[in-house]
Amino acid sequence: MQQFEGRVAVVTGGASGIGRAMAERFAEAGMRIVLADVERDALEATAGELRETGAEVLAVETDVSSAESVGALADRAWEAFGAVHVVCNNAGVGGANVASYRATIADWQWTLGVNLWGVIHGVRAFVPRMIEGGEEGHVVNTASIAGLTPLPGNAPYGVSKAGVVALTEALQLELELRDAPVRASVLCPGIVRTNILDSQRNRPEALRNPEPPRPNPAQERLRDEFARSAIAPAEVAAKVFEAIRDERFWILTHDIDSWIQRRADGILARANPQARPRG
Repeated sequence: MQQFEGRVAVVTGGASGIGRAMAERFAEAGMRIVLADVERDALEATAGELRETGAEVLAVETDVSSAESVGALADRAWEAFGAVHVVCNNAGVGGANVASYRATIADWQWTLGVNLWGVIHGVRAFVPRMIEGGEEGHVVNTASIAGLTPLPGNAPYGVSKAGVVALTEALQLELELRDAPVRASVLCPGIVRTNILDSQRNRPEALRNPEPPRPNPAQERLRDEFARSAIAPAEVAAKVFEAIRDERFWILTHDIDSWIQRRADGILARANPQARPRG
């Protein structure tokens, strides 16, 4: 995709973190922005700051776990701008951080509802209309390195992100087979300086566990690792923009080639899974 000026970008989870950084990068390129998030106050604040830079922004409070809410987001985008050219299905939560056999049904429903179903709803709501519009476009689905390598201790998150990878691979092939003017990319970030570890704040009351979560040493170690080695969201946004421009499918923010190779070699050797190495 070469033309950005005047085009329309939709970003879910756009009030903070990677989503906000992507919206800022698109605005710098002259795109009109449809900003979506479940947190109304943060959404309006971010939209206001983008408008102060001269960007044209439509803010739509959206719960991506709801097909109806994402459908309404698509309707608002087309009503406001008449077309959509870039969709970033980016909203996500951090999951349960417990062993798979201890995760509750509510843990699974919440994590998959946002991380996987949110992307599914976005694909269903936007892609058919983008194809029908006949203009070049691009869909970016946010997965994680956890979708490419094992993640013991937070299976709901890993399952959700592996699902996004599989969905996006299928979508890209389907678009190519149809010779559609729309392309797809999957974003697999490593550790990025965002609020995802605090995403329990947005967990619906109906999907909360009866007992508060116990202190989790693994979670605290992860927070320490975030503090030490997390990259800025703007670095991720720059890679996303380049991938859209160059029609590149895989967007990896960190060098994890050795992890991926290790897993692929293990599969070919029919070897048992191993935890990814640290460092």
